[in-house]
Amino acid sequence: MDLIGGIFVISKKVTVQLKTGLHARPAALFVQEANKFSSDIFVEKEDKKVNAKSIMGIMSLAINSGSEITIIADGSDEEQAVENLATLLSKES
Repeated sequence: MDLIGGIFVISKKVTVQLKTGLHARPAALFVQEANKFSSDIFVEKEDKKVNAKSIMGIMSLAINSGSEITIIADGSDEEQAVENLATLLSKES
């Protein structure tokens, strides 16, 4: 757990293993997975933080294979959200 803005949240650093990075179809699948959770979920890369439930936000980060990002979640299902999304990014397909 981390304290961000006076709120305790769950965060996890992940190195993206997807061969194509998080572009187009993989980004859409990531956003679709994020939208399954009620928690507020964000992705941070190099000090830029976007809503993980926004396809445009995710695409704007230009996340390539090998990029290190942080997934941040706050809400009732935050732990499951972070773990599921981290697992999705850790696959090499």
